[in-house]
Amino acid sequence: MLELAILGFLYEQGVHGYDLKRRVARLTGHVRPLSDGTLYPAIKRLERAGLLTRRTEPGTRAAPRHVLTLTEAGRAELRRRLHATEGTALTDENHWFTVLAFLRHLPTPAGQAAVLRRRLAFLTEPSSFFHGDEDERPLRAEEFPDPFRRGLLRIARATSEAELTWLNATLAELEHA
Repeated sequence: MLELAILGFLYEQGVHGYDLKRRVARLTGHVRPLSDGTLYPAIKRLERAGLLTRRTEPGTRAAPRHVLTLTEAGRAELRRRLHATEGTALTDENHWFTVLAFLRHLPTPAGQAAVLRRRLAFLTEPSSFFHGDEDERPLRAEEFPDPFRRGLLRIARATSEAELTWLNATLAELEHA
């Protein structure tokens, strides 16, 4: 997801590495802090692949800054990755939020809706964090004497219901666009 975030932010405008690090950390940093040892190798991989370029500009105070810009191939790669969203990019909430942050860069409402429908399909599959011991039926939040598991399930249910409402409304908007 780091590369997707890099491509997404650079799709919007060229930025220097420090600013890019700040933006990515704001999007994902509450989950995983972003180190230079993670960010800069990813930038170099994308640069070697011809997806971004680097140019040097004078710094505002001292050292020159490297400004990163997407190439046309980088813009196409972002759109390709968004269009092909699947797996953990759909099922892991933090990865999904990265996809959502840049989904507007898919050029058509139909392409955007296709990604949202895949997320909707995932959310409407029956699931539970915990099962009963004897009959393996999923337990409802109200059945747990443990207030923490009960809270976990209630929060998860409320989050899913809110997202389902949003997904259905957004899909309806995209279908009329």
